[in-house]
Amino acid sequence: MGPGRLHALIDGVFAIALTLLVLDLPRPAHSTRLVHDLLHQWPSYVAYLVSFVTIGILWIEHHGMMSAVRSIDRRFLERTLAFLLFISIIPWPTALAADYADQGVPEARAAAVLYAATMLMMGLSFAWGWHYLSAHPELVAEPARAAFPAGTRRALLGGLVYLVAIAVAFVSPIASFAVDAIVAVYFAASKSEVPGLIVRSARADGPS
Repeated sequence: MGPGRLHALIDGVFAIALTLLVLDLPRPAHSTRLVHDLLHQWPSYVAYLVSFVTIGILWIEHHGMMSAVRSIDRRFLERTLAFLLFISIIPWPTALAADYADQGVPEARAAAVLYAATMLMMGLSFAWGWHYLSAHPELVAEPARAAFPAGTRRALLGGLVYLVAIAVAFVSPIASFAVDAIVAVYFAASKSEVPGLIVRSARADGPS
């Protein structure tokens, strides 16, 4: 089975998830203090930015992975669908985090745990896909196969950091959200050789 249709599905889910994030940004209705009301909604902007960067980085990383995939099987499809499940749901905990970040501690704590737990499951499902391809090199272009163990470790590390955010949420929801943001900034700023290597290797290998 070729990866063409899977590429289209992945890009579509990412595009919809990014679009849904925008729909939850605040729009004060007929406010007489518009600037004040907009500034008061700062948690919404922070939550949007963190989730947008996270989804964007994941798209880049996943694009690097898929650039080397030459064929797919049912088990890899199932792993990819599990990953897309958590990508598509990110706008929901993002909206809850924005709504409850500056509210009472129990509500903010629950929102912080839910957000970090969603990110944790997303990261683990992403690593699951990397690991499957590492264990089935026949699905990957030969020049890129050596890069997949590093991709698995990077995805797993990114996912497991959200365990810290979950633990911190029980002490300080705001600090938990800060950990989520740090993860997004780190992976946005860090240079991963894996996607670049895979893209170059896939091009060298030629289209299938």
